[in-house]
Amino acid sequence: MAEQAESIDFAGFYTASATRVVGYLYVVLGSVAEAEDAAQEAYTRAWLRWSRVQAYDDPEAWVRTVGFRVAMSTWRKTRNRLTAHRTSTDGATAGSGAHVPEMSPDRLVVVDALRRIPAEQRRALVLFHMLGLTVSEIADETDAPVGTVKARLARGRKALAPYVSEFADDESAPPGSSSSSSSPPPSASASSSSSGEPSTRFAKKGMVSGA
Repeated sequence: MAEQAESIDFAGFYTASATRVVGYLYVVLGSVAEAEDAAQEAYTRAWLRWSRVQAYDDPEAWVRTVGFRVAMSTWRKTRNRLTAHRTSTDGATAGSGAHVPEMSPDRLVVVDALRRIPAEQRRALVLFHMLGLTVSEIADETDAPVGTVKARLARGRKALAPYVSEFADDESAPPGSSSSSSSPPPSASASSSSSGEPSTRFAKKGMVSGA
């Protein structure tokens, strides 16, 4: 009976979180297939140790972290092959949302832009702007100091400025203004505080998952 209840609990967790996790990994990785593969592996590992994972404060964050690490490990092992493959297919992929449900043109633009910056910057930006985590929560999830997370967010926004108009607005702000600082940018409804509250900057580009 206990094993059956545990199985039901995991099934409920998977149903409630899988769309968000795959959506997060897709935006970070830029590939639906890689996102689904990484998520599948992460959920498999969660199932194998579910009695422990379910006791964590945030099992979904654990799955996201494992999925990201799985993907990064795969990338490191096959970097040359993937680079050659993407060089030959980027043109077709960037312009087609055939295999990406509910993928608006604006969202495709942002996903494509994110692929141009380092993985850790992508990860920080997506956790902050798409999933709504605070700087301190991102620091906990990525096992990085708060200062490092702020630097990744600032550098990522600067790198995206030529491709995403909202970040270009930050770059054009006068030095010392709140928009050009390393603290999170203002949200659509209210300014973010110095504590690192998340904004909805990507949400305006359709980045938020439907889950």
